[in-house]
Amino acid sequence: MGLFDFFKSNKDQSKKKEDVNKPLMADLEQNPLQVGDIVDALRYDLGRCKLVEGQSGYEYESLETGTRVSWLRMVDAATQLQKVKKVTS
Repeated sequence: MGLFDFFKSNKDQSKKKEDVNKPLMADLEQNPLQVGDIVDALRYDLGRCKLVEGQSGYEYESLETGTRVSWLRMVDAATQLQKVKKVTS
């Protein structure tokens, strides 16, 4: 293994660590979320929302008021999951 291979493997390991710390796009019951899903928001009195892609990334848009909140504001600190419950019909 050469000197450059050593540094390359360190970069690969740091990318893996970043992925571990990244919040998941999943509701509190660990159901995966994707754009277009309808959820019940448990923060900011948004009520029923739709997951949309906004100018600055993913956002929850309230179906009742039209208010938009970034998905990062909905992350539960303890579980790293979204503070929403996916509506299944």
